[in-house]
Amino acid sequence: MKKFSLSRITGRVFFWCKRLIQAVLLLWCLGIILFAFLPVPLSAVMAEKQLEALFSGNFSYVAHQTWVSMDDISPYMALAVIAAEDQKFPDHWGFDLNAISSAFSHNERKPNRIRGGSTLSQQTAKNLFLWSDRSWLRKGLEAGLTAGIELVWTKRRILTVYLNIAEFGEGTFGVEEAAQRYFGKSAKKLTASEAARLAAVLPNPIRMKANKPSAYVLRRQNWILRQMNQLGGIKEVNEL
Repeated sequence: MKKFSLSRITGRVFFWCKRLIQAVLLLWCLGIILFAFLPVPLSAVMAEKQLEALFSGNFSYVAHQTWVSMDDISPYMALAVIAAEDQKFPDHWGFDLNAISSAFSHNERKPNRIRGGSTLSQQTAKNLFLWSDRSWLRKGLEAGLTAGIELVWTKRRILTVYLNIAEFGEGTFGVEEAAQRYFGKSAKKLTASEAARLAAVLPNPIRMKANKPSAYVLRRQNWILRQMNQLGGIKEVNEL
């Protein structure tokens, strides 16, 4: 019989791990290129949530998503997520260093109330390609993917993909599904108030309900509406 030494086994494991990493990197590169113009059929976060439901025995859970182009999304919705999540989105190159620094400072003072400093570009990269924990490995991969997305995609494309894969509630992904579920209309017909309500639940769409807003969600909705006006209205989106 052929004998395998420990070093030989270790070498084979290293070889296949390297090949696996290369394959994943290639898939990510292809994804960045293809999704620059093709609709996204399924995001990593959607797949993760679906698998979690299956493994927990929740067979009724289905991650719903309906892709729509930016022309079929209300400009108020695009403006609302910029106002709520990333007001420097039109100008930065994928990262807001001031927001990251502020988040680090806040999290050191209040470790039980973690706050993120991610831009819309970073959130898009994470939702599309990665898992949802807060490890340094994931953040490092997120940074590389964000740089790739910013290099290849336009700002308008980043916003389009973000709005189509963001989670707005239990099993509800994308603004079209959210608009139909919570307001009984298409994403194109959302008003400024409705768009601000949807954007208000984005930090925690499972705990915060767009159809049953808490006092906090209503306060955040009003704050987002004020920010939308201060940013100059939908002109901010039309110029992307």
